[in-house]
Amino acid sequence: MTEFITKRVSNVRNDILSGITVALALVPEAVAFAFVAGVDPLVGLYAAFMIGLITSIFGGRPGMISGATGALAVVMVSLVAEGNTMGNPEENLGLYYLFLTVMLMGVIQFLAGVLKLGKFVRLIPHPVMMGFVNGLAIVIFLSQLGMFKETIRGEKVWLQGNALYFMIGLVALTMLIMWGLPKIKAAKKLPEALIAILVVSSIAIFAGLDVATVGSFIKDGGGEGLKGGFPVPVLETFSNIPLNWATLKFIFPYALILAAIGLIESLMTLNLIDDLTETRGNSNRECMAQGGANIITGLFGGMGGCAMIGQSIINIKGGGRGRLSGITAAVFLLMFILFASSYIEQVPIAALVGVMFMVVIGTFAWSSFRIMNKIPKTDVFVLILVSSLTVIFDLAIAVVSGVIISALVFAWENAKKIRARKRVKEDGTKVYEIWGPLFFGSISAFNSKFDVKNDPTSIEIDFIEARISDHSAIEAIFALVEKYQAADKKITLKHLSEDCKVLLYKASPIFTEVIEEDVDDPRYHLAANPEKFPKPLKEYQF
Repeated sequence: MTEFITKRVSNVRNDILSGITVALALVPEAVAFAFVAGVDPLVGLYAAFMIGLITSIFGGRPGMISGATGALAVVMVSLVAEGNTMGNPEENLGLYYLFLTVMLMGVIQFLAGVLKLGKFVRLIPHPVMMGFVNGLAIVIFLSQLGMFKETIRGEKVWLQGNALYFMIGLVALTMLIMWGLPKIKAAKKLPEALIAILVVSSIAIFAGLDVATVGSFIKDGGGEGLKGGFPVPVLETFSNIPLNWATLKFIFPYALILAAIGLIESLMTLNLIDDLTETRGNSNRECMAQGGANIITGLFGGMGGCAMIGQSIINIKGGGRGRLSGITAAVFLLMFILFASSYIEQVPIAALVGVMFMVVIGTFAWSSFRIMNKIPKTDVFVLILVSSLTVIFDLAIAVVSGVIISALVFAWENAKKIRARKRVKEDGTKVYEIWGPLFFGSISAFNSKFDVKNDPTSIEIDFIEARISDHSAIEAIFALVEKYQAADKKITLKHLSEDCKVLLYKASPIFTEVIEEDVDDPRYHLAANPEKFPKPLKEYQF
């Protein structure tokens, strides 16, 4: 009992400390994505707070962190810009169209969870998953390079001189602390990311170093600061935007794209966290939680969001395993906004960049280089393609492309497995014994096996080593039977599965004469009725 309580207390401590670290890392990310979307920083911060809190409480993956993300922000840019053109510039209608779109996005995601569509993430092949991880690691790395720039006369330019040296030095120190602290036995259980941020912040503040901070980052982007109030419902959305068909026609495509990107990123992050923690999350529950969170976020003036792989990795590596870690991150983020904005604005950007660089190192699947020569070339191609598309376009395009190519490769490889062994019985009947899967991809190869014109008058097609997989296969069989009958030749089909026979009987009455029902073959009965053959297959003499 004492051990159980001690373990629970230890988990609580890890969850809280990890949650505080995540809250610090969320600030510049949420602000940056708000700038990308063309909205006020508080819109991004409110989204990070509300989505993080709701998904942590109700989501299907404890320990996963959600908030405003870049993948969604890049889609929101055109939505906000186009929405602003629908009224006077001072009305800022783009922001209200964004809130309405986020709410509709949440409805779509919630329905996906209710309809249990989350399970389809299991169909994503491993090369696609590995490409997704590598692509996102590259995206996170590239996004942090922008922190090495400063604004001079309205233009972003690379840091130079002492500013660059201080930045590199503090980033390197942060990474060194995070790398070295776990190697010290007495400090193994300490949250290395949080300690690194505190140490680097203390050095920068007390040494009076002239470095970029969270506060200067916000001001460079055109924001006024972190200070804000508690989020309240933005009821002006419903009075400023007409709820009619024209509005739905405008926002629905954006809502659908945002919902798809959000769910794909969230469910793939869920799978990644599953692998890291060797536990299993609930994908359908996560869909509903993400949907509910976005509905609330849109109503309360947030920009919407989904799971964040970088912050989730920070949380898991910091020991955050339970729902308390996500709740802590969300609550502390709100406390920063309400009470501690002046202190958080003093945190050097370099410290947060160092943490994110360590996330990149931990996220990238370095094993992919080692296995390049050990896996099929098609898998290597898919892995590289998904990584590249994630960087060039976005996650949704990358994953969908990877899944489609993997499916086509699978279909092509299986299409080549269809075989036909031919023999002639003593009575002159020609027998085709079909081996392999018969489906849309193998139809062409299947048809090429037969010689209707030169075959004898009696034909028998044996499907005992074949599997009829889809409607295309049934149509191919139907067409083949018609060809032989048109040539005035007798054709018999043997060893068809029960479901295939039912469909063929429904398709045409001619199959009652073509399909042979009375089959005296133990192998066939074993496949159709295994309960009649309790012994292992090898014990039967065929």
